[in-house]
Amino acid sequence: MTQSDTGVADSGRKHRRPLVNLGGLSRFFPILGWGREYNSSILTSDLVAALIVTIMLIPQSLAYALLAGLPPVVGLYASILPLIAYAVFGTSRTLSVGPVAVVSLMTAAAAGNIAVAGSPEYLAAAIALALLSGLILLAMGLFRLGFLANLLSHPVVSGFITASGIIIAASQLKHILGIPSGGDNLIEIARALFAHIGETNPYTLAIGIAAMAFLFWVRKGAKPLLARMGLGARMADLLAKAGPVLAIIATTAAVTVFGLADKGVKTVGEIPVGLPPIALPAFTPALWSDLLVGAIFISIIGFVESVSVAQTLAAKRRQNIAPDQELVALGASNVASAVSGGFPVTGGFSRSVVNFDAGAETPAAGAFTAIGIGIASLFLTPLLFFLPLATLSATIIVAVLSLVDLRKPLELWSYSKRDFIAITATILVTLVDGVETGVLTGVALSLALFVWHSSRPHAAIVGQVPGTEHFRNVRRHAVLTVPHLLTIRVDETLTYLNSRWLEEFVLAEVARRPDLKDLVLMCSAVNGIDASGLEVLESLNRRLADAHVRLHLSEVKGPVMDRLERSHLLHDLSGKVYLSQYDAFEELAGPAAETAIASVPDIGTEREEARL
Repeated sequence: MTQSDTGVADSGRKHRRPLVNLGGLSRFFPILGWGREYNSSILTSDLVAALIVTIMLIPQSLAYALLAGLPPVVGLYASILPLIAYAVFGTSRTLSVGPVAVVSLMTAAAAGNIAVAGSPEYLAAAIALALLSGLILLAMGLFRLGFLANLLSHPVVSGFITASGIIIAASQLKHILGIPSGGDNLIEIARALFAHIGETNPYTLAIGIAAMAFLFWVRKGAKPLLARMGLGARMADLLAKAGPVLAIIATTAAVTVFGLADKGVKTVGEIPVGLPPIALPAFTPALWSDLLVGAIFISIIGFVESVSVAQTLAAKRRQNIAPDQELVALGASNVASAVSGGFPVTGGFSRSVVNFDAGAETPAAGAFTAIGIGIASLFLTPLLFFLPLATLSATIIVAVLSLVDLRKPLELWSYSKRDFIAITATILVTLVDGVETGVLTGVALSLALFVWHSSRPHAAIVGQVPGTEHFRNVRRHAVLTVPHLLTIRVDETLTYLNSRWLEEFVLAEVARRPDLKDLVLMCSAVNGIDASGLEVLESLNRRLADAHVRLHLSEVKGPVMDRLERSHLLHDLSGKVYLSQYDAFEELAGPAAETAIASVPDIGTEREEARL
């Protein structure tokens, strides 16, 4: 082969491209990324994790279906295809998707507005809710709308979860007591429980209390006991998390052996054997319209919960997740749940932590878990006929009480009154009027408080710290000031919400100082100035000039200066723009700076307003 021939061959080989760009596709199908690295070692880790999570997920799936007001088998259906869909589209290596307590409660609230729990219409509404939630999540992911979840502040989410945990626990007491009850909020549930408390079944109560006591003990006492027996810390922890399975086995055996079903103990009964039926949910415009608000709330709450868990676990292994792709993954999981007869799902904290601790390396562990749930649906469901509902309720109560955090409002009271108001209102409204109203109240109140806070920006009068080039709040530090120079540090971006307040603040301070000649706006914390802010600065410049006071700016950030240069403000400015506040003070204070006396800080009643 000649040299030229070799060059042609090399050139052709260099420019040959694969028919499919796997790197680009892996952005939308993360399985193509981690799948290329898959090997026998990873397979072993994923299989072990899947086995452990499967054991944990079976009782959880049954229990959360019960919480949602659905037949227990629906919980199994919602734990198969969603896990496979997430394995294909998800970016978290350890997140485990399936039914969770809060979303199950929201499902019951939304579907309960359509039909009576236990009816075919109710089941159809729950399935349609999963499909609608999935489509909403898919749309949010495709249009990169994950930022909308930021409307739910942490105090609102924390308050909602706390209130939901209380409502969930209260709603399950009927199965612990063996009495009829109902209601969508704490008041209705409590009224119904008190009305039927005299009908309590002692056998059911005994099973429920025993199961709860055992499960509470397992959470705290099982791991140390197993460790003392010689098991390693990791294995002891994983076995302790399998406590619900032992409770199911023990109570089911007790009901069977002692014939407690004949004594009024309600059991799960017959669970259909087989894999979930694959079918498209019926499209009924009226039904979808009625479910839309509930589906939106379920989508956003589920996404916030799921992405929080995924980010927490990813950080422990120095991995990353893509929030917008997580929307797509959760959307696909909910669509998969709907077509397999399930209800809305999301990433669960407890089983994701178990999946992580068990050593899961990739989302394939979730797919293997789905296979395990499928096997259980085929062969194990007949064994659950005598499983008492009280045991499932005990599992739910123990799980959700760990979500209740009544200390958080007390912590926020001393840290942030605004967040305290948001979390307290969310808790109270959710408890009194239900989940949807609680979330709406929390979001609306958070936004209202944010707007109110933004309309009152923080601004501080500052002076020079003696012997330094630093400038601090006169109410917090002993600093140098001179009578003819006033420096106001603006600590917020200037927008239409707050610029008028700043103008009034500045003019009020100027009116108190008859000897004032120069005013400096220290802009080190100003990240932007909108049109309204610019108009106020121009107005201040004119009004101060009429009062024979020059307006100066200092420490203006580059992007802000770029925008100001495209306006008339800098051309008309009566003063100058200084690179640093120290330069401004040195030039404008003049000889008076040498005789300036440090002010005495006044932090008594102004502590909230006078920040550093």
